[in-house]
Amino acid sequence: MTGNNFAAEFRAVNYTYNKGIAYEKHAVADVSLGIERGRVTGIIGSTGSGKSTLIKMLNGLVKPDDGEVIVDGVNIWDKKVKMRDVRFKVGLVMQYPEYQLFDETVEGDIAFGPRNMGVSEGELHERVVEAAGFSGLDTALLSKSPFDLSGGQKRRAALAGVMAMRPSILVLDEPAAGLDPSGRNEILGRIKSYQRENGNTVVIVSHSMEDVAKYCDRLAVLSEGRLVACDTTENIFTEGEKLQSIGLDVPEITKVADELEKLGVGVGRDVYTVKYAAEKLIEKYALGKGRE
Repeated sequence: MTGNNFAAEFRAVNYTYNKGIAYEKHAVADVSLGIERGRVTGIIGSTGSGKSTLIKMLNGLVKPDDGEVIVDGVNIWDKKVKMRDVRFKVGLVMQYPEYQLFDETVEGDIAFGPRNMGVSEGELHERVVEAAGFSGLDTALLSKSPFDLSGGQKRRAALAGVMAMRPSILVLDEPAAGLDPSGRNEILGRIKSYQRENGNTVVIVSHSMEDVAKYCDRLAVLSEGRLVACDTTENIFTEGEKLQSIGLDVPEITKVADELEKLGVGVGRDVYTVKYAAEKLIEKYALGKGRE
């Protein structure tokens, strides 16, 4: 696949925290990865694997020690590139939304990005309401202080603030953290629908194997700062033993499929969502009926 098919690329990037002192830590080590345009890419790995550091490079919050970060074919650290333009294009929702909220009101927070983009005051309120609706944030909360919100509401407000800029690349670090199961499905389902309808590129960092299995087209796997695998979601989850060896797990339905395989009711090792498992079982049952 050529670079033209990538919305963003990491080219042999490295990053070390506390460089040159006793607490030095290699967070990202020689990672080369292409983020496919118009797809949902998940980045998974155990705690400390370098996921959050890597995605912060996408909009310049972290500068690699060496290597290149490419967005739309341009090195974002080129002297001619304005970082504010990169951040309008690459919208990042961080893992801890309280670090991303700062205005006196929720509405002011959501409006901050598009206002700095030069969006007219007439369009600004429209974008705020639209983004709040997308993230499932009650408009009655727009006049409140963001610091009076619950954890889940803060996450929705942070997402709305990024969505109001309408970025071509949406990057989400643990987007469903702090949400109950219905809230998780609602937010992630909306993000997936948004991506399909608009053809945007989405990157999701998550500890939930069920979430990435359900919503991601491709997965990149990190371990100790290194990229150890990058493939379709289906292919990644057929390597359950490899994932477990680096401290990851597989979706519960994949474990069920493995047990069914042992019982002679094989539905394949590529089962990673409940929906897919049901389809495979129905197909197997239909074939069995056809042979009677």
